[in-house]
Amino acid sequence: MAYFPFFSSSSFIKESLALTADEREQMLDFLRRLIQTPSHSGCEGDVASLVVEELHRVGIDDVRIDRAGSIIACIGSTSGPTLLYDAHMDTVLPASGPWPYPPYDAVVKDGILYGLGASDMKPSIAAMVYGAKRLVESGIELNGRLVLAFVVQEEPCEGAALKVIVEEEGIRPDWVLIGEPSNLRVMRGQRGRVLFKVTIHGRSAHASSPALGQNAITAASRLIFGIELLASDLPSDPFLGPGDVSVTRIESTGPSLNAIPDTCTLYVDRRLTLGETASRARAEIESIIQREQLPAEVEIVHFTGESYTGYRFNTREAFRAWALDEDHELLRALVSAAREVQGHAPAIGHGKFSTDGVYSMGEASIPTIGFGPGDPRLPHTVDEQVPVADVVAAAHTYAMLAATMLARKG
Repeated sequence: MAYFPFFSSSSFIKESLALTADEREQMLDFLRRLIQTPSHSGCEGDVASLVVEELHRVGIDDVRIDRAGSIIACIGSTSGPTLLYDAHMDTVLPASGPWPYPPYDAVVKDGILYGLGASDMKPSIAAMVYGAKRLVESGIELNGRLVLAFVVQEEPCEGAALKVIVEEEGIRPDWVLIGEPSNLRVMRGQRGRVLFKVTIHGRSAHASSPALGQNAITAASRLIFGIELLASDLPSDPFLGPGDVSVTRIESTGPSLNAIPDTCTLYVDRRLTLGETASRARAEIESIIQREQLPAEVEIVHFTGESYTGYRFNTREAFRAWALDEDHELLRALVSAAREVQGHAPAIGHGKFSTDGVYSMGEASIPTIGFGPGDPRLPHTVDEQVPVADVVAAAHTYAMLAATMLARKG
């Protein structure tokens, strides 16, 4: 359903959707509690309970947990279009190394909040909750529905939980905003990715007589060299840039440490730019295998995992690149909202890493955009942090965007 926003921002609306001083303090307290509550992938139950409690506390009553354990909270009317805000509740395990502060302490110093999930992506959860609170309390009547979707298991397999919300829970939005960290820049696309498992076969022999065997690791090294050469000659897109390929893990098997290994397994992370497909990327690796005459096969990895509610995921890890048209109404509305809040036009670019947009836009063709607080270079590092002022600005922007897209005329 096409729906074009009529709403034009005014100073009155801008001021009514800005967080009060008390709300800024409440949001920071909520965000600190989110970070202090561990929520590694598959173990999001405690943080989900915290989020549900906060949603009810701020006056949002239509809240439920779906079959996979994701939170779905709604405000507005089902009679008009639906705008969905997406943020994931799970984090990776703490990165190894010296953290400036303990990862679960949620220390705030000089206006910066530190901790695990402080950039990826608990600030967006807090900002979306308080942006929705401000929207409700502003009294703006919505000609449509704002859905807050706080999903599980995004880190091991992006898009899987959002797919459950759309295809199994029956919520089909007209637009999606992904709150991944972007330094408050507008992200209108991202590259896709596919994860390959390549198994190279050899023949075991005692290491004292290596000529009697066929070393699978030695054969794999030739494949790795070919993949490195492939990396320098991948297709490129004017907006998203070139594809990438990296060998990310190597495993081998053999009877013992003094035996020639009979198998070697490589995991290959292939980033896809616009116009590339998983089948084409697979054919590139198979071409190297044929050229080197290696006894090997390639398969696309499937993510299988169980959520904290017992829901079983089984997802093929192959995701297309996507890009929103640069004149799309959602992009124009977000740029306008961010300009109102920040006082200048936000930069527009694309995300470096993969997000739930691989499902919403890449698979389901739902217009999708990215915008969130936090530095996209910091996820999965010991330096995760976020300026508190950016979380406040994100909450204001989220409220402004929803008002722009959904507010009732007159």
